[in-house]
Amino acid sequence: MFTGIIESIGIVKDIIRDKSNIHFYIESSITASCKIDESIAHNGVCLTIVDIQENIYKVTAVDETLQKTNLKYLQIGHQVNLERAMQIGARLDGHIVQGHVDDVSTCIAIQEKQGSWIFTFSYTEKPQQIIVEKGSICVNGTSLTAFEVTDNSFKVAIIPYTYEHTNLNQLQVNDIVNLEFDILGKYLAKMMKFKH
Repeated sequence: MFTGIIESIGIVKDIIRDKSNIHFYIESSITASCKIDESIAHNGVCLTIVDIQENIYKVTAVDETLQKTNLKYLQIGHQVNLERAMQIGARLDGHIVQGHVDDVSTCIAIQEKQGSWIFTFSYTEKPQQIIVEKGSICVNGTSLTAFEVTDNSFKVAIIPYTYEHTNLNQLQVNDIVNLEFDILGKYLAKMMKFKH
């Protein structure tokens, strides 16, 4: 479980294809405090550390993960949002995030608003993929609040701190991001389906 509050930015140092899998080698300021078998969210995708060498750790994404996320577009030098698993007893500053990406989305507009930024994303509404006005949405692993929600788009406002401390500052129009919809909304949608 995660909170959607990004701890660190990782840099992709190497990418090695192994059959249908990809091994990513990530350099990060949190590597020294990590251990093998630990789960870390990468752009919102939960991956397990399988090796650590100095300040670089290795994670593997299987084909299923690559097909459903934006990890397949990563290149050497790209930035990745990182978050270690939530600790029991800590404050839940964001919202409950599983690290299981539901869908990808395209950034369709970026607007600077005198010190903040408005990002607009398109998405395809499907059962259990519900975004509500002023509800939580996880974009590249970052817990954000959606507004001006329509059947196929939504906006998020980014404050300077989030802009500076996540890879959202690297986003351009037409870039692909990972989305994880709010778990409570998904459960409610499932319960409503059974009532009909």
